[in-house]
Amino acid sequence: MDKFLYIAMTGAKQNMDALAVRANNLANANTDGFKADMAQARAMQAFGEGLPTRVFSMTELPSSDYKSGPLQTTGRNLDIAVKDQGWIAVQADDGSEAYTRAGSLNIDVNGMLRNSSEHLVMGDNGPINIPLPIQKLEIATDGTISVRPQGATPEVIENVGRIKLVNPGNSNLMRGEDGLFRTLNGQPAAADAAVNVVSGAVEGSNVSPVEEMVNMISLQRQFELQVKMMKTAEDNDKSAAALVRIS
Repeated sequence: MDKFLYIAMTGAKQNMDALAVRANNLANANTDGFKADMAQARAMQAFGEGLPTRVFSMTELPSSDYKSGPLQTTGRNLDIAVKDQGWIAVQADDGSEAYTRAGSLNIDVNGMLRNSSEHLVMGDNGPINIPLPIQKLEIATDGTISVRPQGATPEVIENVGRIKLVNPGNSNLMRGEDGLFRTLNGQPAAADAAVNVVSGAVEGSNVSPVEEMVNMISLQRQFELQVKMMKTAEDNDKSAAALVRIS
């Protein structure tokens, strides 16, 4: 009886955890460059002092969905979208190098190039600084940033840096608690000249709201089933106890 109850109890808990994953995906359906988390469940043996006779359910996040999101044209010079495979290098809050596909950039009052989450955008030699004031800014397909200083003639163009674009391979990446991706060994990835960007556009989230809603409905039904199983286990236990008293 306790095996029955234990499986139902852990199954209900893991359904709640999977619901949280799906809810987070749905909440980021409009977040630029967001990659949906995937969740899967499997049976695990419970090891203890005795024999591993108990089995419990466990929800795990094997990876993220790395397919590209829709390309959204903005016409803004500071917006970029990574073509196909690749990532934009940024500096995380803890100072480490991390990677994102969110390419809506801006320049702060000190001339530092940042993304929409205020992370510093990395170049070949560290964070990129734009010499202010400027009249025009362009970002080439290889990430090179060209500016025309304010008051300069049209033919005056200066290269001020190149955005670090990397492609360490999706299997070598993991998402951190801050939503940014890092390499599995924690070491910065090398710049990849084969990675290109599209200027004047951003990549949207790859979350399918309809798919996430369907998954949430399915998980809610599974949760209700697990609760019914726990109730059945309780009823069976009461019936067994009644039979013992009669005998």
